[in-house]
Amino acid sequence: MTDPISDFLTRIRNACAAQQEQVLIPFSKMKAELCRILQEEGYIWSYEVDTSAAHPRLKLKLKYQDKTAVIRKIDRVSKPGLRKYVGSTEIPRVLGGLGISILSTPRGIMTGAKARKAKVGGELLATVW
Repeated sequence: MTDPISDFLTRIRNACAAQQEQVLIPFSKMKAELCRILQEEGYIWSYEVDTSAAHPRLKLKLKYQDKTAVIRKIDRVSKPGLRKYVGSTEIPRVLGGLGISILSTPRGIMTGAKARKAKVGGELLATVW
């Protein structure tokens, strides 16, 4: 697989479209950090690492409101073929502040608002609303 983050986002997108209660995703530290951010921002109920199988995996419990997914759209911005780096002043505001952008910075993975506040830029991984 050439882009595991894109696969992660696609699995969440497909599970939301099918209105599944939870989704299983192969584990990595970066994906766990993305899950932490999604939980902190209120886009998913919870996540946990399931080690009962041969390979560890993340189990995400998706969040719905009136039978529609809280995650309306989740897009990959920086791709392996075309990386997108932004400075602290260039971090985009998603839907005028209603959504979030997720960045990989030298200080770890964080939301665009936290990166702007810490005055640090990085690779723009995804946008969620």
